[in-house]
Amino acid sequence: MDQESFFSLKNRVAVVTGAGQGIGEGIAARLHAAGAKVAVLDINEEAADSVAKAIEGVGVKCDVASGSSVKEAIGRVREALGPIDIVVNNAGITGKTARLWELAEEDMDRVYEVNLRGVFLMCRAVIPEMLERRYGRIVNVASIAGKEGNPTLVPYSSTKAGVIALTKALAKEVAGQGDITVNSIAPAVVRTKILDTIAPQTVQYMISKIPMGRTGRIEEVAALIHFLVSSEASFTTGQCYDLSGGRATY
Repeated sequence: MDQESFFSLKNRVAVVTGAGQGIGEGIAARLHAAGAKVAVLDINEEAADSVAKAIEGVGVKCDVASGSSVKEAIGRVREALGPIDIVVNNAGITGKTARLWELAEEDMDRVYEVNLRGVFLMCRAVIPEMLERRYGRIVNVASIAGKEGNPTLVPYSSTKAGVIALTKALAKEVAGQGDITVNSIAPAVVRTKILDTIAPQTVQYMISKIPMGRTGRIEEVAALIHFLVSSEASFTTGQCYDLSGGRATY
C-alpha cells in the first residue's frame, strides 16, 4: 500500500453532528483533509454553513434530539453527497452544573434528549443503509465522565455512560454483517468554548484529575477519530477509547 493512502477517506461520505464549532469543527476539518466529503450538521444553521464552506462540505441544520429533524437532515445529506459511510455523533451539551437534588426533571430531560437520544436517532437513521451496503463507520463521542462520574454533572455523566453502553450493544448487533464498526471515545476535559458554560471550580476539578496536568486538544480528538473511521480500523469495534491524559486506564 502506498504510504500516502494510509487512513485515506477519499470518496467517503462523512456526517459529523455538532460540527458548527469546537471539537466537531475540528473533526470535520480532519476528515475533509483525509479526502472525505463532509456534511456538517448543527442546530445552528449559520455555523454549520460557515464550517462547511471552509471545507467544501455541506452544511445542514439538524436538531439531533428530534427524530423528524434527523430524518430530514440525513435525507439532505444523501441527496447532496450520496450514501453515508461515516457518522461521528459529536453533538452534546453539559447541562446545568448543580448537585442532583438541586436539578429539575427538565434539566435531566434536555441533556438526555441531546446526548443519548440524539445518538440513538442518528444511528437508527444510518444503520439500515450501512447493513445494506455492508460497510460503515460510527464513532460516538462520550466522555471520561461517563466512566467515572463528575460531581455536579449528573445528567452529563449518566448520559455519556449511556452512550458508551449504546455503542457496545450496537457494535455487537452489527458485528459480522459486513465491514461495519461502532466505537466510542471518552475524552477528558478538552479546551473548547463549552468550558465557558461550566463553573470554574468544576473545570479545575476535572483538570486536577489528569496526570498530564492539562486539557486535551481538539486536534488530538480528531486524530483518534480519523483512525477509527478509516478502512484500516476494520477489526476494532465495540470499544471506548480514552483521551484522558492518563486519568483513566481502563
